Amino acid sequence: MRKIIAATFVSLDGVMQAPGGPQEDPVGGFKFGGWTFHYFDEVGGAAMDELFSRPFALLLGRRTYDIFTAYWPYQKDPIADAFNPATKYVATHRPDTLTWQNTQWLGEDIVAALRRLSREDGPDLLIQGSADLIQTLLANGLIDEIRLMIFPLLLGKGKRLFGDDAMPAAFKLVKSQTSGTGVIIATYERSGEIKVGSFVTGEPSDAELERRRNWK
Repeated sequence: MRKIIAATFVSLDGVMQAPGGPQEDPVGGFKFGGWTFHYFDEVGGAAMDELFSRPFALLLGRRTYDIFTAYWPYQKDPIADAFNPATKYVATHRPDTLTWQNTQWLGEDIVAALRRLSREDGPDLLIQGSADLIQTLLANGLIDEIRLMIFPLLLGKGKRLFGDDAMPAAFKLVKSQTSGTGVIIATYERSGEIKVGSFVTGEPSDAELERRRNWK
């Protein structure tokens, strides 16, 4: 079995767009590309090293694939050394234009392909960027683990990690730390269904009953 892991930089208000640089993804008039740069320190760097230290295959949406394939094949550093030989599974309607080495098309039915891949033996499937693909996976309950680096800033408009269509699910915090610049680094694993309860004691008042009737 293979886990599907979403590893994401995110602002306090949930924006994940263009963390790496001003020209990375200015779609929609996004003005804050490169918002993570001044927050990285040794703790953040170590977390990234740990993320890429184990075998993995990349799981990418088409826009992130295009960003990566125009950059990483031309770099010589530890991340490039990990990304370039890794298998890349890509969600796209243009499979004939996939040129990065070791790239495979997920096919027409992304959900079915990932259900099959997750049942196979092999390295975990690591999502980088790929906001639209993440929305599809969350809507179908296909993300097993979420690794967040939460940055202490608000970005306003932009592509967000969580949309309204995510399948409800509980997660448990299995690891966390905070960098010297205030970045919270947290790993969450899927933990079954959501459990609900109530802090209300005693019988509801007439006013409360009326409120409930009005809010249906």
